[in-house]
Amino acid sequence: MNPPLSLAQLLERFFTQRLMQQRQASPHTISSYRDTFRQFLKFSEQRLHKAPSQLQFGEITGPLIMTFLDDLEKHRGISVRSRNLRLTALHSFFRFAAFEAPAYSAQIQRVLAIPSKRFTRTLVPFLTRGEVDALLAAPDQSTWFGRRDHAFILLAVQTGLRLSEMTGLQRQDVIQGTGAHVRVIGKGRKERCTPIARSALAVLRAWLREPQRGEGNVLFPNARGQRLSVHGVQYLLTKYRNMASGLCPSLRDKRVTVHRLRHTMAMELLQAGVDRSVIALWLGHERVETTQIYLEASLAMKEKALANMSPPHSRQQRYKPGDRLLAFLKNL
Repeated sequence: MNPPLSLAQLLERFFTQRLMQQRQASPHTISSYRDTFRQFLKFSEQRLHKAPSQLQFGEITGPLIMTFLDDLEKHRGISVRSRNLRLTALHSFFRFAAFEAPAYSAQIQRVLAIPSKRFTRTLVPFLTRGEVDALLAAPDQSTWFGRRDHAFILLAVQTGLRLSEMTGLQRQDVIQGTGAHVRVIGKGRKERCTPIARSALAVLRAWLREPQRGEGNVLFPNARGQRLSVHGVQYLLTKYRNMASGLCPSLRDKRVTVHRLRHTMAMELLQAGVDRSVIALWLGHERVETTQIYLEASLAMKEKALANMSPPHSRQQRYKPGDRLLAFLKNL
């Protein structure tokens, strides 16, 4: 029989030693894993009737995790993709536990054997040029908030930065002059530089001349000078989407997010004839194959390819019924 092993001690070592020290995981990864385990521990407390700090590692079984994942999907309304992300965090913890607690190898292998759930991959959503123009015209630039939001949306759609990269930008990350660009530490703690168009650079220069708020150096701060939250960004994008819908009715049926603005930039590059490998570098993709999703979504490029093709020659003919005697013999 395996000796009791405290879940709390193992989980603390997973975050401090494995994620922070060994892997040097990004703050975004750590917060994502943290939220997963907070949800799982609350669920386990309800099912096992024990406080999270009192749980033993041996009680975290495959069936319990499967029930947790099903509860997230069926009762909390999360998508299959989000469900799989929760499972990825749990798998990462159990792979760490395989080295720390080899006596529990059978239990660990059963958890690691839980597969990700397959789902239908939809086409990448993006905005048209007219929708982007309407969105950029929505903020009231006579106010501080309006100028901030206009600069934020313009930089997001022109650079294709991720949400965490946009909210984490510092004023010194904007490099002006010849070869103007923004410098970010992206996913996987990889540094990359993304060029800024002249129109966007002019807006950013004007924004940088604005009086700073707070003691921080955040490029796009909230009213207190602190980093914008995820909910704060989504609130302002939804607000301007609703305002812009009057001029551009097609926006009413679209959800505008920073990630959709990122997709929009990728589609602009693709339709301009930029090579996939360059787009992958621009967006900070780990693999060039990831950029394939934009090729699949580009209906305009498919229509252009169709226009360059010679369609097969066909001639419409009037229907003629077959011979009745041959039909009789065929049906015998």
